[in-house]
Formats: sequence, structure tokens, C-alpha cells
Amino acid sequence: MNKTAILYFLFGVLIVSCNQKKSTTPENKTEALTAKDSLTAKLDSIQKNGEIIGFGVAMVNEDGVLYEKGFGFSNIETKEKYTKNTVQHIASVSKTLIGISLLKAQELGKLQLDNPVNNYLPFKVTNPYRPKETITIRHLATHTSGINDSEIYMNTSWYLTENQDLSSIRTDYPAQQLNPNSSKVSMEEYVRGYLKENGAYYNKNNYIDFNPGERYNYSNIGATLCALVIEKATGKPFDVFTKEHILKPLGMNASGWSLEAIDVSKHSRLYRNDYSVLPFYTAMTYPDGMLISSPTDMAKYLAELVKGYAGKGTLLSKEGYSEFFTKQLQEDNFEYRNASNPYNGDYSPALFIGYSAKGYVGHSGGDAGVGTWMYFDTDKKTGRYIVINTDMGNDNRAKELEYYAIWDLMNAYFDKLK
Repeated sequence: MNKTAILYFLFGVLIVSCNQKKSTTPENKTEALTAKDSLTAKLDSIQKNGEIIGFGVAMVNEDGVLYEKGFGFSNIETKEKYTKNTVQHIASVSKTLIGISLLKAQELGKLQLDNPVNNYLPFKVTNPYRPKETITIRHLATHTSGINDSEIYMNTSWYLTENQDLSSIRTDYPAQQLNPNSSKVSMEEYVRGYLKENGAYYNKNNYIDFNPGERYNYSNIGATLCALVIEKATGKPFDVFTKEHILKPLGMNASGWSLEAIDVSKHSRLYRNDYSVLPFYTAMTYPDGMLISSPTDMAKYLAELVKGYAGKGTLLSKEGYSEFFTKQLQEDNFEYRNASNPYNGDYSPALFIGYSAKGYVGHSGGDAGVGTWMYFDTDKKTGRYIVINTDMGNDNRAKELEYYAIWDLMNAYFDKLK
């Protein structure tokens, strides 16, 4: 292109630019927003529908964090905003940390996945239906140990935290019983009492009538037992081990396994479906679902998982991450699998993390006043995280559909955020 042509070209660009400025419309203004501003505006609009009181989101790829933000309120009464630094527990997404810890302990030479769990425990775990069969650590990590979450678990595991004013707060909850603080015992004492014959929480229904490794049966108790095995094998409490090998290396400084371990002033209140506030609670089986974290910290964690899948992670070796993400089960291990749900990690489990039928990798979680999803796309190497502080259900799926709308909207913005 010669100099004259270049001058004509630049003059044309200037004219077009001026004309665009003169004919600015609301549509043009929306298009002119940055991708982050546009996404924020749309997510804020969804929150203003009022179904979900507060929520946080994060989006990542293998290069790091693309987006993190909070919306709505962490406390209705005080009008405290839900931000990217607001913390609350993340329910069963916590189990993925058991998986990382398990592989880390193996890399440190403290245990082997295919060793019997009884090699590490101060008490014997035996399925009364199959007393001669051996339960291994791998069975725990793939939910095929035969250990079962019976009604006893749902009625005894959770308890109210200390030093809270309950004078105007209901403590009943239909799906899981929130017990008085005086009912708490240590994780080891609870697991022993649940799994050992004649224990305080023992019942034969705490197991199912299948050989270890034979039938997939999602088990919170089994996950907690795995955390106890890690404790015994490494000689460190599970919360200490995870802080040393996961939280601290990733800079997840706002995260911890108890109210004492985090900044309580940043903790969200949790709400029932009818928007009544729930009391603060925790669980004797805390590794199965009680990690307290923020969208910012979970963005760091999810980015690490995406990097780990791509062979670039820092918490585990390439071999460690390869084993962590390797599919473990076959079709005949399942009584039923839902192939239509794109975000169901139970479809094809790895080690405390799983693959959906559509190939997404991650975990979901639900608790009283909590809903979480954490999944990444194995092809695009992009991941999403959402956490809400409001129960879903009993309202013609309104909250559930709003939750899905948030999730789908994030997915639509990955290319724009890169």
C-alpha cells in the first residue's frame, strides 16, 4: 500500500469513528462495555430477581483466573454485600481436597492407594455383610468401599457452633439434623463409633451388602474415613496437612476448616428456602464438606486443578495428577447412571473427583443453605465455580433455574474474557 492510499485509509477510519460517536445508542453502549463489565451487569440482573440471596462465582483457564465476583447479600439484616472475599463452607466440593491430600501422602511415601485401610487405623473396619473382604484406600476414594450414609449419619453428624445467639433463629432443618454443640465428639471418635460394631452410632445399615470395589455408593462417611487414614499415615491432623500442602502453597489465605481458622467477619449467613436465617453449624465429619472458602480462593484452587490436568500443576507431580484424574470404574459398578446431566461428577468417578457424561470434570455440593458447583472443560481447559448461600427447592424450581442461568451465562463469556 502506497502513502496516498494509507492517508485515504486513515481518513476513512477517522470519519467512521466520528460517525459512530455521533450515533451512540444504548445497544452500542452495552457493546462498548468490557466483557467483565458486561458479565457483571448480567449476573447482577439475575441476582436482582431475588431468588438467591447471595452468591459468588469464579472463572479460570490453565493460565489463571479470568473472573471472580460476588453478588447480592451475605447478610440480609445488615445489608452486607456478598463479595469475592466473602467466605462460607463449600459442601462436598471439599472432598476434592481429600483426593489431592491422598495423592500427596502417597508421593511422600506415607501410604499406598491399594493398601488395606486397616493397615493405618487404630480400630478395624469390617463390613458385617462381607466380613472376610478387604477394604482398601482406593475403595474409599471411589465410593466403592461398601460404607453407607445411613439415617444415623443424617441425624448425628452436624452440630451447632458455639457462642451464637439462637434466641430468634430456628435450629430445625428437614434434610439434616443440626444437633446441640454438646453432642460433638472428635472426627476419629465419631467414625469409630459409626463403623465399629457396638459403637455409639453403629448399625448394620451403615454398610451395604456388596463386596468392596463392586458397587458405587456415594459415602460421606467413607470420605471422612479416608481423611482419618491420611491423618494416621502422615501423623498430622487433616486440617493441618491440607493447610500445609494445599491452602498455603496456593495462597488460599482466607480458607480453613473451622470458624476459628478464618475471618468470621467475612462469613456469609446461610438461608433456608423461605429466606429465614440458619444457625452456624459444622460437622464431626468435617473433611466431607466443611471447607470454608471464598470465590477468590476457590478460583486459585480451580485454576490449579485445570493446570494439573494439563500437566502443569504445582501441588502434585504429573504422575500424581494423572492418577488423581484417572477414571476408576466401569458400567457394571453402577446401579444407575444419569447420562443426561452435563454436570454430574458421579457419572464416572476418579479419586474424589469425577467426570460427567459430557466430559466435564469436578464436583458439586449441597448442604443446609449451601449449593456449589466446580467443574472444568477438559478440551477448552476452562473452569467455572459457583457458590450460593440459599437453599434450593420447594418453589417450583425458581432458585434452581436461576442457579443454572448463572452457570450458563458464565460459560458464554469464556471467549470474551480471554
